Amino acid sequence: MRSIYVDDDLQAIRDQVREYVERELVPNVEQWEEAGEVPREVLDEMGKLGFFALRIPEEYGGLGMGHIASVVFAEEMGRSTSGGTSITVLVHTDLATPYVTNFGNQEQKARWLPKFASGELITAIAVTEPDAGSDVAGIRARARRDGDGWRINGTKMFITNGGFADVVFVAAKTNPDVKGSRGISIFAVEKGTEGFAASRALDKMGWHASNTAELVLDDVWVPDSHLIGEENEGFYYIMENFQNERLALMGAAIGEAQKAIDLTLDYVKEREVFGEPLWEKQAVRQRLAMRQAEVDAGRELVYKAAWLTDQGEDSVRLVSEVKALVGELVNRVVYDCVQFHGGMGFITESTIERMYRDARIASIGGGATEVMLEEVAKRL
Repeated sequence: MRSIYVDDDLQAIRDQVREYVERELVPNVEQWEEAGEVPREVLDEMGKLGFFALRIPEEYGGLGMGHIASVVFAEEMGRSTSGGTSITVLVHTDLATPYVTNFGNQEQKARWLPKFASGELITAIAVTEPDAGSDVAGIRARARRDGDGWRINGTKMFITNGGFADVVFVAAKTNPDVKGSRGISIFAVEKGTEGFAASRALDKMGWHASNTAELVLDDVWVPDSHLIGEENEGFYYIMENFQNERLALMGAAIGEAQKAIDLTLDYVKEREVFGEPLWEKQAVRQRLAMRQAEVDAGRELVYKAAWLTDQGEDSVRLVSEVKALVGELVNRVVYDCVQFHGGMGFITESTIERMYRDARIASIGGGATEVMLEEVAKRL
């Protein structure tokens, strides 16, 4: 069902991405799950195809498109049947790269954005710490002035792409004398910088195809040219970029939910129980019909939030509603889909089993459901 927010150009992008996902990603996700990351050559190819350039300004090698384009792309990535594969890409395109697109100076944009668009450089964002997840104001990493640069110390946790990213955008406290959200800055730290390393790869319940690492910054020095935006304004950049992050994540969640329903419809129409296809059971048909209705509604809400954001409207409340609602919805959908697969849904060789594990993070990452509901409540 085509959204009223998707024009012919966006539909063409959707068709291109969907064809690529079905042809190149879906058949290979099992081996990437076992390897624990998506091969760099795959990311290189996606960059060459222009998939990383949707939101990057045209003067830097991009297409200069809006949030709707991100949601279209994310939805199709969500259909890859591997959350680890889709998040590897979306962290680069929508969670990390926008720090330069939206807040970087001209020198930084010219230096990095063309290579981000082409896939020559892959990015990550390092905000979360062992004791600071949704509570961004609680970060403890510190950056202090040192000559014509900064010296950074701290630990970052749950960093997707952290083990191989070429450029990581690190949030650190630059004014330790103020409390809460004030005094945080964002720095670009390049792979190979002395004192900067992934201390360990993290095993996860789901998203097995994504490289997720704990990062250690031990007296890491970066020049002033690597400070993104203004000193001490990083918290506000993070809050603004959460709009990108949450829309992309929920676009992917809608894609995953739809793919789960599609796979389950195929299964229940073939699987015979008590002499007839499972689809002939009214309870099964109606439950799936209700889940489809919810996914259709959720999709339109995601697109509306993206459209309003593109219009420059204050969409924080709606994006928070979307994050809370769709994050829970995808979990309900895959729960029922596993149920209707029966014993096969519990076997690790089953695609729906992997999707069930991957979906769990949708109500946690990018802002837990409870945090999102508080954001909504503050605006009621």
